[in-house]
Amino acid sequence: MGFVSLGCAKATVDSERILTQLRAEGYGFSQTYTDADVVVVNTCGFIDAAVEESLATIDEALSANGQVIVTGCLGARAEMLKEKFPALLAVTGPQATAEVLSAVHQKVPPVQEPLYHLLPPGGVKLTPRHYAYLKISEGCNHKCSFCIIPTMRGRLASRQPGDVLQEAGQLVEAGVSELLVVSQDTSAYGIDLKKQADLMTGHSLRPEIHSLARALGELGVWVRLHYVYPYPHVDELVSLMTEGLVLPYLDVPFQHASPRILKLMKRPANTEDNLSRIRSWRDRCPELAVRSTFIVGFPGETERDFSELLEFLREAQLDRVGCFVYSPVSGARANELPDPVDPQLAEERLQALMEVQAEVSKDRLGSRVGSQVEVVIDDVEADTAIARSYAESPEVDGIIQVSGAGDLSPGQRLDVRITDFDEHDLLAEALS
Repeated sequence: MGFVSLGCAKATVDSERILTQLRAEGYGFSQTYTDADVVVVNTCGFIDAAVEESLATIDEALSANGQVIVTGCLGARAEMLKEKFPALLAVTGPQATAEVLSAVHQKVPPVQEPLYHLLPPGGVKLTPRHYAYLKISEGCNHKCSFCIIPTMRGRLASRQPGDVLQEAGQLVEAGVSELLVVSQDTSAYGIDLKKQADLMTGHSLRPEIHSLARALGELGVWVRLHYVYPYPHVDELVSLMTEGLVLPYLDVPFQHASPRILKLMKRPANTEDNLSRIRSWRDRCPELAVRSTFIVGFPGETERDFSELLEFLREAQLDRVGCFVYSPVSGARANELPDPVDPQLAEERLQALMEVQAEVSKDRLGSRVGSQVEVVIDDVEADTAIARSYAESPEVDGIIQVSGAGDLSPGQRLDVRITDFDEHDLLAEALS
């Protein structure tokens, strides 16, 4: 089997589930298209750049192999894919493990009944063994005008807390020491379950994010929360951070700061509330690290709107920021909005935003020089260890380069002193 996994962390979890089942059924995995009997491509379809990458990957796999199954978010646009690539064996949407396996079986039948006891502990993972993504729900109930995730992945469907905890426990037993909680809207976890307590764990566990996060934290590993919408009850999660049960880190997708643009985006928050909430969080948990993403060039965005966004960044003092230029997504209601922003102007705004954030980042990183912090090693390059602390999530944030730590191994933890910083990363020395 050949397998290509594209897109976000939620898609990575979907890929891991498919790979785990394939491994249990005796399938092996190829590092090249040409050596595979069948290639599965798990696609992303969120923005134009992701769609283009997915289409290029499908085309490459078909050219090199010819036996290709497509799944994932772009698979929701099956008619388009079948018209563009009529030779595809099958096309399925996201979180479609059973459908992908059925398509694989039709082309290359399994040679054995599933032997789950032969699987690696925790299943097949695409991440290093010391951290893993833990998906707690599918879908989303929001109707953001720029997004088609609800169309592709459906409405919010939370997993039972007992199921989540069981998977988390298996991961911890397999050696995972950091759980990265992901979903489309982590703050909304459980609202579709109507607060029905889950007794699977032997005690009453309510299906809401605070209770789930506390239970995960009691496993004794790092718990990192992603995709947290800034609802009022997030304050309760900050309390868990001050208790040391959850890492003092929040990934909050603010997307913009102009009230007018937020209304056009149909986002469930406003700027003043967001700023006061960030201040409140930091008052209660001073070490809290906050990352976010923003869109510039949204239809109708004026210079005043953009200035409000820049001022928000200066006041919010976010630790990590990602930004991308708005691009029309097929099926999104934002495509119908008037006054599109000139692409060149949108690119200029992107550059201006990142320059403002660079100054903020300089201050935030500089304030950490001289401090001591526990880090986990992700990789080792010569005499330098590539590490992260509570304030850095893998792949999306910066790193901490620890000098003189070449004898360490991925997954190990140690205390370091921050000695310097550059544009994105920190430098540190190990403490004996």
